[in-house]
Amino acid sequence: MRIVDAHVHLWDVEAFSVPWFRDELQLPRVASARMLRAAAADADAVVAVQVADTAREARWLLDVARQEPLIAATVLQYEPGAPHPLGATVDGSTERFAAMRAAVPQFAPDLSDVPGLDALASALSDDGKVLELLVRAEQLTGVAALAGRHPRLAIVVCHLGLGHALADGDWKTGVEALAAQPNAHAKVSGLLAPGRGDGELAEIVGTAFGTLGAERLMFGSDWPMSARTHAHSSVIETTRRALPSLTTAEQSAFWSGTAIRLYGI
Repeated sequence: MRIVDAHVHLWDVEAFSVPWFRDELQLPRVASARMLRAAAADADAVVAVQVADTAREARWLLDVARQEPLIAATVLQYEPGAPHPLGATVDGSTERFAAMRAAVPQFAPDLSDVPGLDALASALSDDGKVLELLVRAEQLTGVAALAGRHPRLAIVVCHLGLGHALADGDWKTGVEALAAQPNAHAKVSGLLAPGRGDGELAEIVGTAFGTLGAERLMFGSDWPMSARTHAHSSVIETTRRALPSLTTAEQSAFWSGTAIRLYGI
């Protein structure tokens, strides 16, 4: 089965600022294309997601992607503040990207206080690009409302809108709200929390598949964040064990087809 890893990160904290990076996170100071290639030898292609929010980093990431055949698509990070609806991360040299991610878990549940969010959505829709959202579970209904306002825009929720958090009623309600919007999708990524066993993971993934369907979900490893506890091959195998029974077509959609379609790979 072909594998497109729809969520990996690259960085170099010596080359540009990564405000959230701290040594106690036990992450490498450089996550290079060479390291990615060695770690993700079982992937046919990857989607690289920007980790911070400056144009300097965006230019660096796009330069790396141009030189690394494994990187099939790039996602830049949205940073409000520029007159351009795509925000301050984008400048004249950073226009070659497949998607823009707004990392907004600190904002209101309905996302109404995210500066320029609807303008961003409209601009991406007009350009045929994807909007990714990093949100918490309580914001999933806000994501669904945004998807309803922009029906031509493909929206992708990172980490199922859950990550390491508890899959409670808010999350399940949010996933159901997403399912009502056919342009809403999600990544099965970033879920390998310490202490989360195979049974709990299978229940989370089963809920996502039962609600959204395989054609609206895609695999992501969250490398190198995930590498603190799992090798890339182990992320794939752990995810594989968590999947419900799928047809060949559904497996193809999840492991590669959805990402290929959305990101133009």
